[in-house]
Amino acid sequence: MSHKRLDYYETDPKSINGMLELEKYIAGSGLERSLYELVKLRASQINGCAYCIDMHSKDARKAGETEQRLYALSAWRETSFYSERECAALAWTEAMTLISENDMSDSLYTSVAEHFSEKEHLVLTMAIIAINGWNRLAIGFRKEPGSYNP
Repeated sequence: MSHKRLDYYETDPKSINGMLELEKYIAGSGLERSLYELVKLRASQINGCAYCIDMHSKDARKAGETEQRLYALSAWRETSFYSERECAALAWTEAMTLISENDMSDSLYTSVAEHFSEKEHLVLTMAIIAINGWNRLAIGFRKEPGSYNP
């Protein structure tokens, strides 16, 4: 049995203000919600964040995402279910999430730049930074998976 950990919302709501502002920026950027949900879900899968996997699979479904694409996300390279733009975003997400294992190659950067304007590329990167931060909060403080309702 694990020890109950603090709830960062209750302990100090101001502690996450910066994260919430980052989410507002991303939401207002024009980045497609479906793409952002795929990015959040894929990073959460890589990080093993059960709370965020639960949350973002629910949010993606609510936003109209198909079961097929959600189920295949961890093997996206093996399918034809995702657009070239989505594939570029997913490759960037994986590389950024596992940054210590990657050199962030010029070829990867160029492939993303083919599908995203400079501003979109920056927004995508900020989105990846945000979800990786949320994953670390949820994992570190053991947010209870299944408790989120969209």
